[in-house]
Amino acid sequence: MRNLIALAACLVLLSCATPSDEAPFDIVVRNGTIYDGSGGEPFIGDVAIRGDRIVAVGRKLKGARLTEIDATGLAVAPGFINMLSWSTESLLVDGRGLSDLKQGVTLEVMGEGSSMGPWNEKMRRQETERQGDIKYPVTWVTLDEYLTHLEKLGISPNVASFVGAETVRTHVLGEEDVDPTPAELARMRALVVAAMEDGALGVGSSLIYAPGSYADTDELVALTTEAGRCGGMYISHMRSEGNRLLEAIDELVDIARRSGAPAEIFHLKAAGKQNWGKLDAAIARIEAARKDGLRITANMYTYTAGSTGLDAAMPTWVQAGGREAWIKRLKDPATRREVIAEMRTDSPAFENLYRFAGAEGTLLVGFRNPKLKPLTGKTLAEVARMRGVSPEDAAIDLVIEDGSRVQVVYFLMSEDNVRRQTALPWMSFGSDAAALAPEGVFLQSSTHPRAYGNVARLLGRYVREEKALTLADAVRRLSAFPAQNLGLHDRGSLKAGMYADLAIFDPATVGDAATYESPKQFATGMRWVLINGGVALKNGEPTGLATGRVVRGRGWKGWPDGGCRATARDWTWAW
Repeated sequence: MRNLIALAACLVLLSCATPSDEAPFDIVVRNGTIYDGSGGEPFIGDVAIRGDRIVAVGRKLKGARLTEIDATGLAVAPGFINMLSWSTESLLVDGRGLSDLKQGVTLEVMGEGSSMGPWNEKMRRQETERQGDIKYPVTWVTLDEYLTHLEKLGISPNVASFVGAETVRTHVLGEEDVDPTPAELARMRALVVAAMEDGALGVGSSLIYAPGSYADTDELVALTTEAGRCGGMYISHMRSEGNRLLEAIDELVDIARRSGAPAEIFHLKAAGKQNWGKLDAAIARIEAARKDGLRITANMYTYTAGSTGLDAAMPTWVQAGGREAWIKRLKDPATRREVIAEMRTDSPAFENLYRFAGAEGTLLVGFRNPKLKPLTGKTLAEVARMRGVSPEDAAIDLVIEDGSRVQVVYFLMSEDNVRRQTALPWMSFGSDAAALAPEGVFLQSSTHPRAYGNVARLLGRYVREEKALTLADAVRRLSAFPAQNLGLHDRGSLKAGMYADLAIFDPATVGDAATYESPKQFATGMRWVLINGGVALKNGEPTGLATGRVVRGRGWKGWPDGGCRATARDWTWAW
């Protein structure tokens, strides 16, 4: 018994030990196959970490350590960057971000069109009134205050955000279909500068949805110019991904050319079967712009279906003034008939995802109204048949009854196109979803499988099974490439001096398990995830540690040379 007590005491002392000056490593990852993010050939070696930084990468590193991770047979990669995350609300109630953490995601990038600041009092009130399943107090005004609030709550992943072009517009103009006066545009530009100095990565737009769709090209150029001179970029859900895909790419390229800022396309796709053949021309346009010296990139999710609301099934003119005004108009019989006529038009003036997917290809996954939740998992066609109405009438009725845009999944894309896009050298990856967990409040609604499998599907299906790209290239475009595009010089690679964000996984078993029928299934194969040197995932299980931090852009006023300048700096971009 005495021996056992003595042994226990020794173990306690050992657990409290700290590295001496002669013991430089806190954690050593041993004997892993190292993919450093460069896209080059992997090698067997070690990664040594002290504090929140990588201090050495090499073969058979020596040195005492507190923790040793045996990565024999496993891939050791930089932590993955989710270039389009909707974890804005989910992290407020569950900071672990499990569905992404279990895929090796260490940075959630938010801000597709709308951002969690800057807000005025009306916007703050609307944010509270329009909440769905997830409830939270709105205690912030600026984007920086929101991000700092997340960090203080305690989160596992790192977080960063663009400032939303729609958010800036709403702050000054409200949700009406109006053009800014010169004075109003000056106020919008000033809001962008303030957000950039708060650490925003650039300006994000989403141009198929009201009120973001009301912005013209000149307005977007003006906002992007401010972001560009602060070291930021323009990133956009373009005005069309279907019938006017090529014209939308031309607009994005024009914004980049006129503003001087880099530009990236959110979730590049050719949506609608009649548009699948446009992918060749779309790629050619992007590569021509790149050859011309413009910094144009794109990201994607690895599925043939997208997910958004039933607002993307209706013309944007009916949505002017915001959600409440939209629903009020839909209750008017004459307006309803006009909306239905446009929903059924082959070539409408708006981006009609319902027309691309059809009622059978529109899956209902998220309601606010408890009485409608039993419809979750049914198609719009099924609900229309149940109610004895047309699909268009059913869509309008659901919006009115739910008091929301209603979350749906639209089946839009070609599998061949998705596979081909994964191999494009200027493509990174974003889930376009929240980081969730199959528990608590998240059980009240369904979701798209990309929330649980976007990265794992790339590594399992497209790398291992279909060999559309190599593992080294996939790692590069999940880590170093997006980090460089965002201007993050101390993240995204495995080399000394970088923040210690690591994803350690089994290349033979990594893969997605989530399906459209059962989307809430964690990916497989991820063993360890380290974020800022802290262990967020250990032997495949979350530790719950608050390892995440706010990651800020180049214009952040907190940098030694930070803040925006009157003239553009000579930024060095990797693209």
